[in-house]
Amino acid sequence: MSSTIQVDKITDIGGNTMIESNGSGTFTSNLSSNVSTATGTLPIANGGTGATTLAAAGLQRPNAMPLVINGDVAVAQRATSATGLTSSGYNTVDRFKTNISGLGTWTETQESLTSGNAYTDGFSNALKIDCTTADASPAASDRLYWTYRFEGQDLQLLKKGTANAEKVTVSFWIKATKTGTNILELYDNDNSRDVSASYTISSSNTWEHKVVSFPADTSGVLDDDNGSSFFIIWALGAGSNYTSGTLNTSWSNNVNANRYVGQVNHGDSTSNNVHITGVQMEVGEYTSATIPPFQHESFGDNLRRCQRYLFTVTSPGGQGRFGSGGFFSSTEADTIVSLPVEMRTTYSLSYSGLSDVRLTSHTATSALSALVLNTSNVLTAANLRATANTSIGSAGNYALLYTNGSSTKVFFDAEL
Repeated sequence: MSSTIQVDKITDIGGNTMIESNGSGTFTSNLSSNVSTATGTLPIANGGTGATTLAAAGLQRPNAMPLVINGDVAVAQRATSATGLTSSGYNTVDRFKTNISGLGTWTETQESLTSGNAYTDGFSNALKIDCTTADASPAASDRLYWTYRFEGQDLQLLKKGTANAEKVTVSFWIKATKTGTNILELYDNDNSRDVSASYTISSSNTWEHKVVSFPADTSGVLDDDNGSSFFIIWALGAGSNYTSGTLNTSWSNNVNANRYVGQVNHGDSTSNNVHITGVQMEVGEYTSATIPPFQHESFGDNLRRCQRYLFTVTSPGGQGRFGSGGFFSSTEADTIVSLPVEMRTTYSLSYSGLSDVRLTSHTATSALSALVLNTSNVLTAANLRATANTSIGSAGNYALLYTNGSSTKVFFDAEL
């Protein structure tokens, strides 16, 4: 059985007529007057009047979900603050790495926003770094920068290294105490190729929206795997090894001296802070007028995408069971922890507050003297070997791992 639905008019959510019948069996399109256009076109299923304009406006992206995970920096599984930072690491918000090489000492936080242009644009959190020990004269090899890293298999739509390679646009909200020229870089880690572009922070301590476009690269195919293939890099300070050449505004083989030419030093005063949120990357070339809207996800969807790279066991209420298994001696047990999503690759184990992790049998409970990863080659479940401080079981007894304090965190880390 089939049915027919007659449609005379299609309107958008604001009531603007997008497509309507002219009464003679054909349709006219008002898309060109009701949407903005961007440079270049993106593919869209089903051609016809207005289809190219709709795609060019970014209303249909080639990716179903945001390319940048946690671009609103709402997820912070590790911590919401970290102090005394002098080396590189993932410290607070998921997927964003702070890289420090000899340039100052920093405090990093996931801050809550309650005002400002970024807040009114829909962002309630930001990543903030605060300079606590200044370095006004960086050594030649010093650097400070943020990175966001992609798996190669997630960026095959860029067609990088082919004749049909795509341009790329990165946009974000940023606020800084120090004004001036800043450098944004795309780095191809598979082929050691890079391209840089400058943008200006115009007003001190004011949220500004930046939209930065990059050319296509017809050289250097990205690996189609789960490896660390492609970086977005926000330079925040650098020594002469990275600033003494000519800024590399076209894709080329990496030359360090050309990467961050003109970059201001955000580490030259303990008064300096830098904040960022609303990070997105789009296929194509856009301006501030044509960039597609930020793709907000639910917190739950965002968290699950982050958990491919880091899964954290926490128990805000204090006690929480997270692993079960069996004893093979009076003090040792093997337990299984189910992971919520398949991890990117084999993972490492770390923890804070181990003194508040408990191992229990059917008769007794003990704090732990050790908790180690027995195997990490099953990407959906982890096998942990727990050693109790005292004899609490016998071989064959049931074993249960649980947290005994709200400060305890157990990390399964498969970050890029």
